[in-house]
Amino acid sequence: MRAPTKVLVLNGPNLGRLGRRQPEIYGHTTYAELAHQCVEWGRELGLDVEVRQTNHEGELLDWLNAAADDVTPVVLNAAAWTHYSYALYDACAQLTAPLVEVHISDPTQRPEEFRHTSVVTPHAVEVVAGRGIDGYRIALGLLVTD
Repeated sequence: MRAPTKVLVLNGPNLGRLGRRQPEIYGHTTYAELAHQCVEWGRELGLDVEVRQTNHEGELLDWLNAAADDVTPVVLNAAAWTHYSYALYDACAQLTAPLVEVHISDPTQRPEEFRHTSVVTPHAVEVVAGRGIDGYRIALGLLVTD
């Protein structure tokens, strides 16, 4: 039996406030509940999932750089950085393991036009958006290889 594949689930700014921040958009699941669910979903899929969240862009970039060095698959919800961070674009460009972009809401359907552009999408094998918290389960499933 092979060891579970390590996967990073990385979350950007304000996602630590899930369940409290705009629940009409992001739902009532807390960040702690999301992190627990991701680990459990990963276990069911044979993945060793580590979930992280930061409000500091440099920290997210460091995690992506380490994922590039270790050839680690990534599920990324970069939140607001998705729409304007060229440093994030460059960090995602160096990944060689699969990257799946995930968003709880569907940014392309939001009224704020700045949300309609993603610097992550050009580097992602898939984008899962508008599926709520379940989008993370779907994203993890996309990383399972036979």
